[in-house]
Amino acid sequence: MFRNRLVKLFRHTGKQARKQGVSCYRLYDHDLPEFPFCIEFYGDRLYVAEYKRRHNLLEEEHEIWIEKSLEVMMEILEVSRENIFLKLRQRKAGRLGQYQKLDATLHEFVVQENGLQFIVNLSDYLDTGLFLDHRVTRQLVREQSGGKKVLNLFAYTGSFSVYAAAGGADQVATVDLSKTYLAWAERNMKANDFYDAAKQSFVHADVKQYLKGIPAASYDLIVMDPPTFSNSKRMETFLDIQADHVELVNDCMNILKPGGVLYFSTNLRDFVIDAGRINAASVKDITRATTPFDFEGKLFRYCFRINK
Repeated sequence: MFRNRLVKLFRHTGKQARKQGVSCYRLYDHDLPEFPFCIEFYGDRLYVAEYKRRHNLLEEEHEIWIEKSLEVMMEILEVSRENIFLKLRQRKAGRLGQYQKLDATLHEFVVQENGLQFIVNLSDYLDTGLFLDHRVTRQLVREQSGGKKVLNLFAYTGSFSVYAAAGGADQVATVDLSKTYLAWAERNMKANDFYDAAKQSFVHADVKQYLKGIPAASYDLIVMDPPTFSNSKRMETFLDIQADHVELVNDCMNILKPGGVLYFSTNLRDFVIDAGRINAASVKDITRATTPFDFEGKLFRYCFRINK
């Protein structure tokens, strides 16, 4: 059953990826209940996450089942065992384990997306350093950044910032609460030879508080992809995106120039945007328009274009 599914997906999704020149893409995401994996290609490497579940198997039986599943992946997807990176992750709302470090192997390598270079790490964190579901959104930002001042909030490893720089942005500010990911974002910028201290800043800050101190009409384009919930000790208050999104979005509207644009995304599955309380000229749901081919029918995030 699993073998047949992989054959079908690799033939169809793999063909689309090759046709579009995409080397990093999601192939499988819990398509069969009996095989609760997320499988993604990163160049010639395979990232495999097993979602945690009650499988009623003894530890040894589970290990045998895992190895047999990996053998099928190796055969069908033509990937060697040393190029498969296996993780166990909790199925819950939001970015899964975004700030949880697993070990100190530090297995980094560079992948390409739309002609740009990104450092990924398939072994040391539950997330890889590049969220594949925003491939299309990143390209939109690239196309609209020419000559503009761009602000990337909750920036993670700064992929949107790299795209903005590639699009010719005049200024790019990258803001995150994690120094680890800010340093990663800076390295991504340098990997593309875009780094320019006069044009770029990397800000270690709590976004909720940071937004309050930015002067009005400072930016042309803002990207905001926050976690669904955060109670980090480094924050002055906790973040609940359903409860806090109106305040966050309105703070962004305040610092946008007239005609400016905010791209706002969330992974909260039951999220409902309160458009009536948002001080914007328009709020447009662009989730479907920004869904990549490898996430069609299985993307659990929302994306909005909000115009000042």
